[in-house]
Amino acid sequence: MSRVILPNFLRFLILIFIQVFLLKNIGYYNLAVPFLYILFILLLPFGIPNMLLFTLAFITGLTIDTFYDTLGINAAACTMLAFVRILFINITVQRQGFENEPEPRLGIMGFRWFFFYGLFLTVFHHLTLFLLETYNFSDLRYTLIRVVFSSIFTLFLILVTEFIFFRKRER
Repeated sequence: MSRVILPNFLRFLILIFIQVFLLKNIGYYNLAVPFLYILFILLLPFGIPNMLLFTLAFITGLTIDTFYDTLGINAAACTMLAFVRILFINITVQRQGFENEPEPRLGIMGFRWFFFYGLFLTVFHHLTLFLLETYNFSDLRYTLIRVVFSSIFTLFLILVTEFIFFRKRER
């Protein structure tokens, strides 16, 4: 049990630290803003209970909200991310494979699956986040441009991070 809890707790702390102290002020004219902290939610094990997943996603978003002063927007977006993650995994992964493939990592699931997994969930997270941030549809075009560029930037950072810690599939 501690083999699962300790690495995820360390991953949480490291990603929150990187997001708050390094990536908070990085962006391209507020069009491409990276949100690497969602990698914590993306890499949680397949077999995690849904209630725990929602709780961890909410706590992750709330932690970012405290540093960004965004009043729950990240918490809502992370909770939506957890919901979409459950749907995506239920559609794309067979239940029998959970014992052999404990985590949705690049080295375990393969590049193609992980790329679409990361892309799909990142876009949903950013769409929720930026729509809640603007809270109107008058600037919808600008908001969608922000979603696209921020998703590309975030997905690039997620893939680079996964390639840095890449481990071959264990059979």
